[in-house]
Amino acid sequence: MRRFVLVAFFVEVGFLLAVVPWTPFWDRNFFGQWLPWLQVTMTNPFVRGGVSGLGLVNMAAALGELASAIAGFRRGPEPPQAPGPADGGRP
Repeated sequence: MRRFVLVAFFVEVGFLLAVVPWTPFWDRNFFGQWLPWLQVTMTNPFVRGGVSGLGLVNMAAALGELASAIAGFRRGPEPPQAPGPADGGRP
């Protein structure tokens, strides 16, 4: 269940990072209006693209985590392992 919550979090953050830099909300940022040099930096298309790229990376991580969770779910629980030489042969 925790893995699916993590997947939902990655998807949500990824979507926000991918979309928000291209909305008017990004242009009317409090910090951007307070610091003019930050406004110039934030409205630079390269910065917007970089933030959107981070959003795509988050969504790719969500897909990878989802695939891993589904594969683990299909495999089922792993059987307990017998003690081996790595742990000193102790139970």
